[in-house]
Amino acid sequence: MKVLFAGGGTGGHLYPAIAMAAELRKLVPDAGISFVGTTSGIEASEVPRLGYQLHLLPVRGLKRGWSPAEIVANIGVVADFVAALGRAFALIVRETPDVVVGTGGFVSAPLLLAAQLMRKKTLIQEQNAFPGVTTKLLSLLASEVHLSFEAARKFIVKKPMVFVSGNPARSFCQEDSSTARISFGLYGERPTLLVFGGSRGARSINNAVLQWVGEITASANLIWQTGELDFHRLKKQVPASPSLWIAPYIENMGAAYSAADLVLCRAGASTIAELTNLGKPAILVPYPYATGDHQRHNARALVSSGAAIQVEDDNLGEQVLVKNILELLRDADKLRGMGAASRQLAYPDAARQLALRIIGLTKKL
Repeated sequence: MKVLFAGGGTGGHLYPAIAMAAELRKLVPDAGISFVGTTSGIEASEVPRLGYQLHLLPVRGLKRGWSPAEIVANIGVVADFVAALGRAFALIVRETPDVVVGTGGFVSAPLLLAAQLMRKKTLIQEQNAFPGVTTKLLSLLASEVHLSFEAARKFIVKKPMVFVSGNPARSFCQEDSSTARISFGLYGERPTLLVFGGSRGARSINNAVLQWVGEITASANLIWQTGELDFHRLKKQVPASPSLWIAPYIENMGAAYSAADLVLCRAGASTIAELTNLGKPAILVPYPYATGDHQRHNARALVSSGAAIQVEDDNLGEQVLVKNILELLRDADKLRGMGAASRQLAYPDAARQLALRIIGLTKKL
């Protein structure tokens, strides 16, 4: 069995593919697994580091404006796409995959299209509640389409062979919450807020937390991942406190989640999958410049189920943010209810189930 994964650019597109590939290795140890990506995406370093072969295609994303410069740039993007499509045909002829899996990003479009035109089995895995253009168009010819949110189904024209399977996410070992808090040097029995904005951080969230850090740490623990860009600035401005742990990056994210009663974060698809798998209540701040505004759609899926509260990026500086945080941290019953609602949206076995679907497609050849 040979499977070719296409997806990358960001971790949100790449890591679901890596999770599926890892499950395939467990289920079919002799499976031939390789990836297709670009030199500029995260896959250029991550895929070889994990021991998979990476094939490179020259492709870029379209600019989303209509200025003369953007129109000219898009002419070059289209030319690159045509060249990438030709290379994708050649790659499929050379590699002879049984199934091609697309998880999003610029590179998935030419490979999926080439595979479909060559009548190969294709599986699309969409992470967001609002599917991207590639998913919407190529789902018409895909063998199977797998969504992470039920809310995404209405955007897919093709109805047969469309499944809600969840988003493969990192798994974490959970530990006693008091023990986890103590491991961060915090009070073991205090309610705890976890704040993060991705590995690079989120400046608007960081600035808001900086504004309210004194009020938060007066009655609660704060575990704060700032990202590299803001860490040194914030570290100089935040007074030391036995209720505060601050760093550019959290190495042991499992312990951080274990310690947390509430999470303040963006609404990326991978983050949503982690929150729901762990049943964590959240205050979600959608990134306002995300493609297709997909983070707002992701957040709504949790908010409508009672698993999260949504705060707009523009409102982070208002008193309502710290008011929501402190009220929730004092209301254990409300947090338990939100956590239970979050867990109802979880697909903790998503990677394995998707791997089984890939294997199933090879048996239909």
